[in-house]
Amino acid sequence: MKYLNIKKAMEAWQALQPLSEKDKDRLNRRFTVDFNYNSNHIEGNTLTYGQTEILLLFGKVIGEANVKDVQEMTASNVGLHMMTEVAAVKEMPLTQNFIRSLHKTLLREDYTVYRDLPGGVQTSYTVHAGTYKTRPNSVITRYGDRFEYASPEETPGLMTDLVDWYNAAERERRLSPVELAALFHYRYIRIHPFEDGNGRIARLMMNFILCRHDYPMIVVRSRKKSEYLEALHQADIEVGPMPGDGAHAELRDIRPFMKYFNELVATEVYNDVLFVSERNENVWWYDGERIQFRTPNYTKILNAMLTQPSLTLSDMREVTGISTAAIQKLLDQLTAKKYVERANNNGNWRVFLTQ
Repeated sequence: MKYLNIKKAMEAWQALQPLSEKDKDRLNRRFTVDFNYNSNHIEGNTLTYGQTEILLLFGKVIGEANVKDVQEMTASNVGLHMMTEVAAVKEMPLTQNFIRSLHKTLLREDYTVYRDLPGGVQTSYTVHAGTYKTRPNSVITRYGDRFEYASPEETPGLMTDLVDWYNAAERERRLSPVELAALFHYRYIRIHPFEDGNGRIARLMMNFILCRHDYPMIVVRSRKKSEYLEALHQADIEVGPMPGDGAHAELRDIRPFMKYFNELVATEVYNDVLFVSERNENVWWYDGERIQFRTPNYTKILNAMLTQPSLTLSDMREVTGISTAAIQKLLDQLTAKKYVERANNNGNWRVFLTQ
């Protein structure tokens, strides 16, 4: 990839500044859907990309949807707006109160989790919104071993260290914004200060740091979740299992994650550059992927749907000049990839690709 280098990608990005209000709006709408969908989908949210777009941009729920997932996605978007507003106040230091407030915004309220144990015994615990954990937490890695995070007793002190380190590092400017964001993300994940929502907070906070330093915000794509987790796992191997070591890791200790993060930022920034600057009517975007259609017939159909969502096949034939058989074939392909869908209630077309 031409700009698989942060310096070159950012030079290309800076060359586009200042962006027009139209391009700012296009990027914001795209990022809003992409970030919320992916960050929550990584954690098991079942809303589709299309459902997420309609919910966040138009406030409507389409199709069958889990109520908790809808509430979670809506709260995620509120948290994203809250984060970007605070990041814009650059003279304000980071505080633990802000992180806890962000967590409370995401989770909304305390709730109880029930677990079935062997022998038919049921246990439960409460997840506290905006409050550090009161019970140990751990994860079973993809390799089957248990990985322990900081204990409840360690957590307040380690979070104080994390926030103090970040504010000092930001003042000293020895680390680049990308290095700051990656190292904060890793240290935070090794603490895992809350009972739930730690991954979502980590991804919000890395964007908080990038946004604060005028970098485009980025998305960890759920379809590449394994790469993300593997990079964290490889860094864990280098750092070691002690939570305190992870919470105080240095850049040299997290080289696998830093390599992954550098490539992620460069790729996301480059895609923003393409999204804003490329002028090709046959290029569309879907969840961070650049889709270039081989025939302009796709674009004719998509534009017809966007202009007149209630078009029938015969209407579409009249508007585009494409045969009914060819339209049906292209529609089948677009629908199979979830780029478009037809509403059940009124038959209108919904297009989830953007230009």
